[in-house]
Amino acid sequence: MQDKEIVKLYLSRDESAVTETQNKYDRYLTKIAYNILQDLEDCKESVNDTYLAAWNSIPPHSPENLATYLGKLNRRISIDIFRKRNAEKRKGSEYAVSISELDDCISGGSMPEDSIDEKLLAGAINEFLRTLSEEARNTFIGRYYFLDSVKDVAAYCGMSESKAKSMLFRTRCSLREYLIKEGFDL
Repeated sequence: MQDKEIVKLYLSRDESAVTETQNKYDRYLTKIAYNILQDLEDCKESVNDTYLAAWNSIPPHSPENLATYLGKLNRRISIDIFRKRNAEKRKGSEYAVSISELDDCISGGSMPEDSIDEKLLAGAINEFLRTLSEEARNTFIGRYYFLDSVKDVAAYCGMSESKAKSMLFRTRCSLREYLIKEGFDL
């Protein structure tokens, strides 16, 4: 079923929208959740909460890109679950590792989502990403948005792990310089 048809089901409050969403996006959402949570039971909870969040938010929202919309919901829900379950000790998940890699670039060690200037920071990062080559941008987004391991990012970007690591390091350094130039206090 096409995304537009699924969104129409949500808009008409047809419960089959959730089933169709699950049929089409379950693996995608589970992968995002697992990269953050590293626990299958927590992933199931996150994915189910994502379906509920979609049901509750469509309408009033009518997403143009359902996959991106669901991915954002799932990512936010998974991060919230991660924080609740691991407030005192951080597991070695891709989320914890990738966030620690970005500590030098963003917000002086605090989480970007805790910043008062979150929207300005997100806008600046988006502008920075537009300046990158497609390869560097895809590598960065794979690692820091989808929270894939460096090994996975290297595989789907068609490069060696060492090249991916070097590219990510150079991109983080460039991001840091860009944000300082844009007036962010790091």
